[in-house]
Amino acid sequence: MSDLTASSKNSTSIMVRLSIMMFLQFWIWGSWFVSIPTYVGGLEHMGDSIFYCYGAIPIAAMIAPFFLGLIADRFFNTEKVLGVLFLLAGGALLMLPKIGELTGSFVQTAAAVGTEGAKDFVAAKGYLEVEFLGSVWNKSTLFNWFILFHALCYMPTLALTASLSFKHLADGSKQFPLVRLWGTFGWIFGAIALMAFNSTDAAGKTIGGEASSNQFLLAGGAAVLLGLFCFTLPKTPAPKKGEPIDLGALFFVDVWKEFKNPSFFVFVFCSFLLCIPLQAYYAYLQNQMKLQGFINYASWKNAGTWLEAFMMFLMPFFFRRLGVKKMLLVGIGAWVVRYALFPLAASQGIMANGISFTHPAFLLIIGGVLLHGICYDFFFVTGQIYVDQSTDIKIRGQAQSMLIFFTQGVGMYIGAEFVNNKLFMNAFQAKDMGTAFKNAANPEMLTHWSGFWWPLCGAAAAIFVIFLLFFKHKDKEGAEFTH
Repeated sequence: MSDLTASSKNSTSIMVRLSIMMFLQFWIWGSWFVSIPTYVGGLEHMGDSIFYCYGAIPIAAMIAPFFLGLIADRFFNTEKVLGVLFLLAGGALLMLPKIGELTGSFVQTAAAVGTEGAKDFVAAKGYLEVEFLGSVWNKSTLFNWFILFHALCYMPTLALTASLSFKHLADGSKQFPLVRLWGTFGWIFGAIALMAFNSTDAAGKTIGGEASSNQFLLAGGAAVLLGLFCFTLPKTPAPKKGEPIDLGALFFVDVWKEFKNPSFFVFVFCSFLLCIPLQAYYAYLQNQMKLQGFINYASWKNAGTWLEAFMMFLMPFFFRRLGVKKMLLVGIGAWVVRYALFPLAASQGIMANGISFTHPAFLLIIGGVLLHGICYDFFFVTGQIYVDQSTDIKIRGQAQSMLIFFTQGVGMYIGAEFVNNKLFMNAFQAKDMGTAFKNAANPEMLTHWSGFWWPLCGAAAAIFVIFLLFFKHKDKEGAEFTH
């Protein structure tokens, strides 16, 4: 009996420690990822950094599998790798407030032609030259390098924390979802914590903490704390220590053969396409919310994350009732509806006296936000299940890595770098991001949001039709939700 009691206490202790790890890990991400455009958009000559902040994450997602396969999985204990990565990631974030405060000389590179309000104008385009650690930098470039360094350190931890958890949980399939749920709570409370930094301007208007560099102190401090905490986690030797490097697995050689299955190809292709407009929601919706009368919009956007957590409990029920194809179609359809609700909200005008819970703009925007649980869980979580169902057990790890590479990596990078940002500038009649952000905040240009959201809605609708017509997967007999 005493052995069983000790074993139970040890299992509980492990779950508590892993839950703390997950909570802090996603607190880091949730503290800055939604709110950074507001902060950067408020800095002079930093507009172009906005889309780079969102491009850094997919770049890191593309590199992470190679880092894991070549180094982390072979040479060092997982808990030590996590500790070092979080300390470095935190250090990079803690430097960003200092960089944001740097002043220097404006260097003109061209003339920017755009529209402010309803008036055309020609303005100087260039960058701010600043001194940092004895060297001269483009301030925007310096900021971008630190964001990229943070992302390169942070993104590999997503796989490492999962592998460490499964290594030490007695029943991973049942216990891991409960541990991972604390990551969702961490994301939520990381954003809510920004409300502690609300301020008031001279006119008595509340300025949300999203516009403050304190978001990086919240995120960076949590990263440093987690880095130190990781060294107290159970010892976890490198899982592939002593094994030769398998270049074929690194480059998904075995999974490419699965493309002979038309449905598998359609799934990967549609997942890739759907992730191109994905970051538009994270990067730009808060600008529309602010214009229409919201404050603390990072916290409001977490209404969708709360629903995501709740939906995870309902996933087994829906999986049994609907099966893979219908679940995936519901997920894609939710993206279509979401991208339609936002331009419809823009057509309803501004909430003049702050948030009104009965105003059509509020209801439409919150409706789109609440769809996040269905958008994410029904498509991305179900997609992971589909990959497990449709591939051989020997290559499932490769297949999941390939899926992340093409979705969170290539798809989101193309969206951030070439699609969403160009679409945003075109919608608000600007040649640079700084001007586009100013125009997007102008009440006279509220209806221009339709030129941003409707094309994304049309793209999601096209993906829905492609998937409906060409995805022919049949669920295995007796298949169950196991993630």
